[in-house]
Amino acid sequence: MEEWHEQDSFWQTMAPKLFTERHWEQAPQQVERAIALLRLEPGAAVLDLCCGPGRHALELARRGFRVTGVDRTASYLEQARMQAGRERLSLELVREDMRAFCRPEAFDAAINIYTSFGYFKDPSDDRKVLVNLHRSLKQEGTLLIDTMGKEVLARVFRERDWHEQDGVIYLEERQVQPGWGWIENRWIMLKDGERKDFTLGHRLYSAAELAALLTDVGFASVDVYGDLEGAHYDHQAKRLVAVARKG
Repeated sequence: MEEWHEQDSFWQTMAPKLFTERHWEQAPQQVERAIALLRLEPGAAVLDLCCGPGRHALELARRGFRVTGVDRTASYLEQARMQAGRERLSLELVREDMRAFCRPEAFDAAINIYTSFGYFKDPSDDRKVLVNLHRSLKQEGTLLIDTMGKEVLARVFRERDWHEQDGVIYLEERQVQPGWGWIENRWIMLKDGERKDFTLGHRLYSAAELAALLTDVGFASVDVYGDLEGAHYDHQAKRLVAVARKG
């Protein structure tokens, strides 16, 4: 049976929820902040791992960076490809599982944004992703991961939630597994009298756990922040942002 993250039906059905107009509008500011945290030089080679429909990859390309976007969902890559064509942007797009993609010492920096890390039931798969990212970076290269930290989730956790968007109702149920290592989510979409259900999950990392894993796979230093602006990772943190440097 396919895992949730391998189901095209999930990504296609939930695209309007995952990538709203507001999400697209936020991308330029998010990229600006990521550039600052990564200390990117003009024209640097950047990998956007799990690029989706290209929100950040396209913005980086607009700013003159040499960008490679990697995702496993063909429809998302096609959307990004069409937009790059309309804007005449140079953008490489690769369809590949994040556990398999590796291009040794090809990139000055890599980003993994919007809680796109920790999809896999087997924690060794997360490690495999980070090993490949480490190998894909040049010496002194930097990696930025933006996810929902365990501490942040514990503060804002709601067992159930719902909202309406463009006449579509979305319901969410969340269940944290014992030990706070994994969260199971059930998403229900009600549209035009139809109901669609999906179950998805994420591994949960604290700042210390993610930093330790990054160090263990070979990164020389790891800084953690509470958002892309570089705020402290403390009781007011909104996200878990880790910036890891190779060499």
